Amino acid sequence: METQSSGLEPGLYIVAGPIGNLGDLTPRAAEVLRLADVVAVEDTRVSARLLRHAGSDRPMIPYHDHSGENVRARLVDRMAGESVALLSDAGTPLISDPGYKLVRDARAAGRRIITLPGPSAAIAALTLSGLPTDRFLFMGFLPSKAKARGDSLDEVAGLRATLVFYESGPRLSESLSAMAAHLGDREAAVSREISKTFEETACGTLTELSARYADAPPKGEIVVTVGPPGEAAPASAEDADAALLEALTRLSVSKAAGEVAKKLGLDRRTLYDRATELKG
Repeated sequence: METQSSGLEPGLYIVAGPIGNLGDLTPRAAEVLRLADVVAVEDTRVSARLLRHAGSDRPMIPYHDHSGENVRARLVDRMAGESVALLSDAGTPLISDPGYKLVRDARAAGRRIITLPGPSAAIAALTLSGLPTDRFLFMGFLPSKAKARGDSLDEVAGLRATLVFYESGPRLSESLSAMAAHLGDREAAVSREISKTFEETACGTLTELSARYADAPPKGEIVVTVGPPGEAAPASAEDADAALLEALTRLSVSKAAGEVAKKLGLDRRTLYDRATELKG
């Protein structure tokens, strides 16, 4: 099918919008929003303001969590001959929203897919936190129920990486307290209103931050970054004996020593001699 007169080739254009300050919209993103045949948005009221800022009068189609598969299918069909821009309420689409399904189906249908990089609250908060950024995991929003929230935190408690969470003001203090209980009282940062007038980043331990916001839940978009766990204390002789005794119920002396050496980071030869004593 021929390229549209808009100047954009048919396909899906993933457009990163600002997370607060409209001045962060890239010139390339603004151009796509002006030229696209249609813009798929989470909320037309929110996106209308950004389209006006970009000088765009393109029609919008709601596409969000509650959109049926038929809406997605129609968008994919349109991509065969039209340019469809995907825009979230704030930041980069697909981060903590259902846009990946549209990308998946567009790719399966052989449509052209282009991404326009731009702001992301998770990445911006990492740069503000002062925490290690060489390895990090984006966790999105934690579950609201206490058990499910604790289970999610337990899954990543041993991961040597900075953790990034999205959170709301009313839940913030409780979530920080749960993080301290399940992850340990680590260094953390709470960033809110990033790129806006009242941008703020508060740093401290999870317990300190939980207390700070207990009686004063903040407003605005919030990102919590939590540092990786500290170095584990060296295993004691008692720890080694307990691990060896358990391993010897399943393994030979040699294999038990090897398993415990790897698990506790201790010398294998020393553990072999001790396992021989315990076995005897």
